[in-house]
Amino acid sequence: MDLRPIYLDYNATTPVAPEVLEEMLPYLREEFGNPSSNHVYGRRAHEAIERARARVASLIGAGADEIIFTASGTEATNLAIRGAAHALPDRRRIVTSAFEHPATAETCASLERNGFSVHRVPVGQDGRVRTETFEPFLGASTALVTVLHAHNEVGTIQPIAEIAEHVRRHGAAMHADAAQTLGKIPVDVDALGVDLLTIAGHKLYAPKGIGALYIRSGTALAPVLTGARHENGRRPGTENVPGIVALGKACEIAERRMASERMCVRSLRDHLLGRLRERIPGLVLHGHPTERLPNTLFLSFPGVSGSRLLESIPELAASTGSACHSGSEAPAASLVAMGVPENQAVGPVRLSLGRPTTVEETERAADLLATAWRRFVSLDRHTHLTIA
Repeated sequence: MDLRPIYLDYNATTPVAPEVLEEMLPYLREEFGNPSSNHVYGRRAHEAIERARARVASLIGAGADEIIFTASGTEATNLAIRGAAHALPDRRRIVTSAFEHPATAETCASLERNGFSVHRVPVGQDGRVRTETFEPFLGASTALVTVLHAHNEVGTIQPIAEIAEHVRRHGAAMHADAAQTLGKIPVDVDALGVDLLTIAGHKLYAPKGIGALYIRSGTALAPVLTGARHENGRRPGTENVPGIVALGKACEIAERRMASERMCVRSLRDHLLGRLRERIPGLVLHGHPTERLPNTLFLSFPGVSGSRLLESIPELAASTGSACHSGSEAPAASLVAMGVPENQAVGPVRLSLGRPTTVEETERAADLLATAWRRFVSLDRHTHLTIA
């Protein structure tokens, strides 16, 4: 009997795919060479990195020479934002949204404390930014515009291509964090019009500790770390060969399977939502109804906080938001930014499905959540009547 909880937290992290693990294992054992070494061990490691670089590039429609490997998505975002901000000394303005992952929000705040001007455009009640709100902040002093491609909690997909069209007219760089979208929906750097794109391996069935940054050819970017000339001088440090190989394989799998997997996971997500709505009157789905990740539900359960609900269901592994914020009973910052009332913004639940999710798991999860919700509502009603 399998006693593991049902896992519905794939936006937090994904398991390493079996094919990914199989491909990376030799580089943890016999193929241990330093890719900068000029002998057979080093050459094999270097060739493995370049194969992986081409696979990552292929998934997003880029050139292999436009991919830089990093230790995480957060590092990639830091390199994109700090690198663009410091590349052009006469441009001291950064434009972002009020709806960003901490990797972006905190990096922008740090630059703001050091003399940069940061403008944060608002989002609507559906979690989408409006492209026209960027225009007043674009000009000769703007270095960078940085926006999440899709929000990690709410799941709303942003109109990156429309924003980038405005940005290009002013000669600024456009960065998007695609950590949550890569492998779930098509991501093409030319279609999006971005100059910089963040990739995080552990959201894509690769291990933790590996990420990448797409840098469009010709984009001015100052290095953040100093050292040797690894990764075309953009990111020093001996490369994580097993992690890079794993990310390359994960991207190759995503390119082959994404279309069919997207349809499957969307169907499962909608099935889960339908069963929950049948059994929980007043259930609130946050975010845009259609422009959203195919695997993500961000829900408020009427009268019950998400943390209470999930703590009572050990058979289910889900979260009350981003893993970076999970466990807090303060109103979700993402929902506050959307103008959601405080009674709904406290304790929403994020359910995010993945490649291994089954119909049976979604149905069992809906049953567990609905049963727990009814128990809390009944208990609260009984307590209120007893006190009265």
